[in-house]
Amino acid sequence: MPRLTRDEMRGKAQTVLGLVDPAVLGSTLMHEHLIWDIRPPAIRDRDPGEEPGLANHWGMSSSTAASPANAWQPSVEVATEAVAEAVAAGCETIVELSIGGLSPDPDGLVQVAQATGCHIVMGCGHYVEDYQFPENHTRSIDDFAAEMVAQVQEGMWGTQVRAGLIGEIGCQGAWTPLERRVMEAALIAQQETGAALTIHPARRQDSPQEVMDFIAARGGDPSRTIMDHIDRTIMDDDALFRLADTGVVLEWDLFGQESSLYVHNLDVDMPNDAGRLRAIRKVLDRGHRGQVVISHDICHRAHMTRWGGWGYAHIHRTVLPLMRRRGFSEAEIREILVDTPRRLLTFA
Repeated sequence: MPRLTRDEMRGKAQTVLGLVDPAVLGSTLMHEHLIWDIRPPAIRDRDPGEEPGLANHWGMSSSTAASPANAWQPSVEVATEAVAEAVAAGCETIVELSIGGLSPDPDGLVQVAQATGCHIVMGCGHYVEDYQFPENHTRSIDDFAAEMVAQVQEGMWGTQVRAGLIGEIGCQGAWTPLERRVMEAALIAQQETGAALTIHPARRQDSPQEVMDFIAARGGDPSRTIMDHIDRTIMDDDALFRLADTGVVLEWDLFGQESSLYVHNLDVDMPNDAGRLRAIRKVLDRGHRGQVVISHDICHRAHMTRWGGWGYAHIHRTVLPLMRRRGFSEAEIREILVDTPRRLLTFA
């Protein structure tokens, strides 16, 4: 497939089916996984364990009863069913962020997009160090950057399917030298392609600010950078406002998770959907318009409706009516679900 030029991409968005006019994207979920494998690589050749079901749903959906089978969803058929539900509820675009280390399936996502009519945009690059390929430890910043540029302009993972943004670039609790090299490479790729960058911060409150200081020191563009997982990371208003002041886009992407229990960090009381909306309201009232996007970050089978979860239609079916009851204007809702995602997914 011929390599796209920056001029060919500028002003357009890129789905798994090719370049499109950004005007067609419509209501967008900015952080999902449709076909994925988040099992730690060291256990992927073991017995996948107990299947998710009614009797174990609480444990599976809250991760208090972890099972490798729950963390792996390779089926195109299942993904198609799930995306069709979201489309029927009003979703038009889904950003799929299963990148290096999470078993991305570009050709499978092409089939899902063709079957459902949903615009699917893929991310590129590499997840946290524990999920990276062994050979990545000896690669240079320039090598990583060239790879990500090629994933946007030529194709990913041995396919002709091109990425539409960079990330979710991963950071662990102690930000590692390898992860820093990948992040610096992502900034180079962002500058060369005009793509937005989305970031998986570590599970500690100071990580997002640390990353944004790193980006600012290297001339990155906060307005085209998305900080994921705000709802499990930042619990303090002052820290939240300081981060917003950098100009970064804030992503509340765990909608549907209603329990305060967060097994990955027991010091955190996870907000429910009402709590997420209260935090977003504070940010908007402080003047940070155009800096909020939302999603579900579904990456466990128990979160999908087939296994009793809330599914990818939850925001459109349940959260939007809640936003209206809580006084969010139609302009604010459109900004969060349509206008800001469209801006971010349009190549600069």
